[in-house]
Order: sequence, then C-alpha cells, then structure tokens
Amino acid sequence: MHTIKGTVSKIKVLKLSESPLVRFSIDGVSCLIARHSLNFLYQVEEDSELVVCGEYNSRNQFVVRKFCVIAKSCA
Repeated sequence: MHTIKGTVSKIKVLKLSESPLVRFSIDGVSCLIARHSLNFLYQVEEDSELVVCGEYNSRNQFVVRKFCVIAKSCA
C-alpha cells in the first residue's frame, strides 16, 4: 500500500448509489474513494489536510482504502 499526504481539492461525486463514488485531488494526484465515501463526504472539506492509503489503478488514479483527516480548513 502507498501513502499520500496533502491538501484536498476538487471534491466531486461521480456516482450516486449505496456507496457513492467520489473523486478528489490531493496536491495534483487524482484520487477515487468508494468504500468509505459517505464518511469521507461528511468529514472532509476542500483545503483540508489528509493522509490516504491505497493503490494506483490502471488509469494511474489513486484508489483510497483508508483515510485520516489531519486538519480541517479554516473557512
């Protein structure tokens, strides 16, 4: 598993279902989350500091398995 730490930007819901598919960026790296996406949408805002663990898929997108919010944005 790989780990990425950085600032979240461009949060977008791609697919609405029981577990929505969410796309976001961390310092320019394209990321996807489906497994804990409802918790992600509740906890994370744009410009939040985040650490994510996961793997890259065939399209070079980072598929998130675990995440941890370090600091929320000051807005």
